[in-house]
Amino acid sequence: MMNNLFEAQVYIERRAVLKKNVGSGLIVILGNEQVGMNYDHNWYPFRQDSTFLYYFGLNVDGLAAIIDVDNDETIIFGNEKTIDDIVWTGPLPTVKEMAAAVGVHKSEPYDAIAKHIHNTIQQKHKLHFTPQYRGSNKIKLQQWLKVSAQELPNIYSTELIRAIVLQRSYKEAREVVEMHKATLISVDMHLAAMQFAKPGMKEYEIVAKIKSVAYAQNATPSFPPIVTIHGEVLHNTSANNTLEEGNLLLCDAGASNNMSYAGDLTSTFPVSKKFSSQQKILYEIVLDSHLTAVDMLKPGVLYKDIYLTASRKIVEGMQDIGVMKGNADEAVAAGAHAMFFQCGLGHMIGLDVHDMEGLGENFVGYDDTCSRSQQFGMKSLRLARALEKSFTLTVEPGIYIIPELIDKLKSEKQFLEFINYDELEKYRFANGIRIEEDYLITETGSQILGKRLPITVDEIEAVRANT
Repeated sequence: MMNNLFEAQVYIERRAVLKKNVGSGLIVILGNEQVGMNYDHNWYPFRQDSTFLYYFGLNVDGLAAIIDVDNDETIIFGNEKTIDDIVWTGPLPTVKEMAAAVGVHKSEPYDAIAKHIHNTIQQKHKLHFTPQYRGSNKIKLQQWLKVSAQELPNIYSTELIRAIVLQRSYKEAREVVEMHKATLISVDMHLAAMQFAKPGMKEYEIVAKIKSVAYAQNATPSFPPIVTIHGEVLHNTSANNTLEEGNLLLCDAGASNNMSYAGDLTSTFPVSKKFSSQQKILYEIVLDSHLTAVDMLKPGVLYKDIYLTASRKIVEGMQDIGVMKGNADEAVAAGAHAMFFQCGLGHMIGLDVHDMEGLGENFVGYDDTCSRSQQFGMKSLRLARALEKSFTLTVEPGIYIIPELIDKLKSEKQFLEFINYDELEKYRFANGIRIEEDYLITETGSQILGKRLPITVDEIEAVRANT
């Protein structure tokens, strides 16, 4: 644990910026606890809260912290391990020693945090805390603040949320280094899948292979891998199907390195040695959309506009094969592209694979330059705001042929001016295709994170030829 830290000054400076941006009051930042799978001591793999990691760096359960802006005091709270704990865990640094490693010179037992929160409320000073996604932390806040579960979401500090998003959105050079490392491992995971997959295998065998690549490099999956011949199911985590000749395999996976920074890539490749003619047509439509979007990445460009351009490219490609018709811009404005492209184009990435999403998507991906649409497809756009230097994000267009969606929209006579439903039937079982890469926004454009995964038809078939 103590080795997986930046130097103490990094955390001191980050907290100083946070104090300045928040201005006044008591900031409460909760770490995470261990969580049991099916009984108390059979734990899920531990994952520390990313905001706690960003400001305090300690990847240890059972910690919390306050930053008292008005009194210029920072305290880490945690309980020392007993001999009963040490029997199972071995010796660990004391809470005081851990605090000192990240530039904090005061520590107290965990329960003492309640006194500081109570005093802040009594003195009518501002109390700042963020939305919580873990039930145990929600319960703690309810108890400390003496509020109900229903009241809690109404008293989160938007000042703190905005201050954290403002700071974490711009990746420091040291963070970019870690993100390159995580994405390099992620590329290795995908290459292993491309090289390993064969007809007759189960999807879960590919999952096992890519996980082994991550673990072999002191990393873990940054999210449960999606490895499926049913890529039209956007977040399909089932992996029981048998790979057969003629299938496409969609692999969405990434690594979280030992500093907890994430990679997130998607590759789509044939189980056979080559794409079929139909698969190749659809794949190259997605690739054209992807490369067009990547070319647009630079500071000042609204990501919403990149999404709309990528969507238009998909419409134009589907027009070329007779599945769509009419004016492409009008089709996108009407939402007809969402027959094939139902999700957003990407998201911020960093310590979280969907960076800071627990603080609220609209705080992270939207600002005064853009508002969230309620149109099917576009409402799933996680990132829409203007890009800025030092942002890190994913680009991930796709085509998803969902038979149930086709039947629904056809029965409702939707988009008849834009969709040739008879031609679409020829592609009814084409499943799903997605291409995803991770990028850093630079002063004048963008830079790919990690190294480039094979993404053209020729590159993928060259890899598959050797399987």
